[in-house]
Amino acid sequence: MGQKVHPISFRLGNLQTWRSKWFANKNDYRHLLKKDFELKKLIMDKLRNAAIAKIEVERSPRVVNINIFSSRPGIIIGRGGAGIEELKKDITEMIQEKVKVDINIQEIRKPETDAHLVGFLIAEQLEKRVPFRRVIKQSLERIKQNPEIQGAKIMVAGRLDGSEMSRREWVSFGKIPLHTIRADVDFATYEAKTTYGIIGIKAWLYKGEVFDKKKEDTDAETEQEKVKS
Repeated sequence: MGQKVHPISFRLGNLQTWRSKWFANKNDYRHLLKKDFELKKLIMDKLRNAAIAKIEVERSPRVVNINIFSSRPGIIIGRGGAGIEELKKDITEMIQEKVKVDINIQEIRKPETDAHLVGFLIAEQLEKRVPFRRVIKQSLERIKQNPEIQGAKIMVAGRLDGSEMSRREWVSFGKIPLHTIRADVDFATYEAKTTYGIIGIKAWLYKGEVFDKKKEDTDAETEQEKVKS
């Protein structure tokens, strides 16, 4: 049997970083971790149509910073900032702590470079009953046009186009070296809730290899010294 590892967790501490950044003693850790999951679920449910790529939580003794990365920041902010204030109120009520809640919104200008947004846009079209083959092929073509992406794979699974039996289909281009730790691979899963049931979506994006810049500089200096001598 194949041993499958999440591409992002496989690279934690090397290319990827944690999305909850705080320290806590052993008695508080599980409570804060549970609140982080509930907080992210609240935001994702409340802002389902806001094309949110990821949510980062940073805690200090008196402040909770929430960074929301989205390609549609206007939906989150709302008219005159009313959306942000309402979201702050809901989060403060949920966490039930005497802390200040700060929400920072960062816009993602190229949604085709984020695997979660690729899955979101595919799910949005599948829920509108657009044929799945057209959707995944068009998504792959948009990804190909971006020079940052060197390889991609999109997979959908479920009762595609209302078929009797569930099946799996995918399209891909380039390469996706999942076993290379220095390979910058973005991965995400998403669900499309259609009239025939849930269709699962997976997206992999390969953005090239990332090398240690300090090591490269050291090697370059060493080569220069050799040339001089």
